[in-house]
Amino acid sequence: MKESIADLRQKAILTSAWDAFSAYGYRKTSMDDIARGADMSRPALYLQYRNKRDIFRTLVQLHYDQACKAAAAALAGPGTPSDLLTAAFMALGGEVLEVLLNSPHGMEMLDTTTATAADIVLDGEMRLHAEFALWLARLEASGNGHLQGSAQDVAATILAGLKGIKMAGTDYTIYQKRLGLLGAMLGAGLLVL
Repeated sequence: MKESIADLRQKAILTSAWDAFSAYGYRKTSMDDIARGADMSRPALYLQYRNKRDIFRTLVQLHYDQACKAAAAALAGPGTPSDLLTAAFMALGGEVLEVLLNSPHGMEMLDTTTATAADIVLDGEMRLHAEFALWLARLEASGNGHLQGSAQDVAATILAGLKGIKMAGTDYTIYQKRLGLLGAMLGAGLLVL
């Protein structure tokens, strides 16, 4: 299906904004930077977005939309609990986190996310929680897994672990390694003995 001009324009704006935020940080990125990167005038950009905060919020929303889909797809695949958790964690820790963890402005962008898009983050985290809780409930109901608490509590614990690894401020290679370890450890703990 062919993308419309409006969709292509939107994609150009968001790509340009992401590149600018990654290169300069949120505070130093201007609407001029974003317009220039999207190959459009600043007035044309203002027809699409009121300000860079709105653009940033859109990027956060897109991240959570993609993260929820990726987690659900990974958890629906074949494999052991460790395999599925690790696949879901890696799907969640994709390109966005690679840029954030390798950018000198990554922590600023994470802080900005909390400050400018707390409602989107809360909704996105709730959706991720629901995906993990649903998978855990299905795992236990199938007789292939055993939970040490409710599916809701275990899902919350999993997400807290993921958040802790992300906020440790390591580079992306170490982050991926720790995601793999977390997936293996948690998955092993879910196996029926």
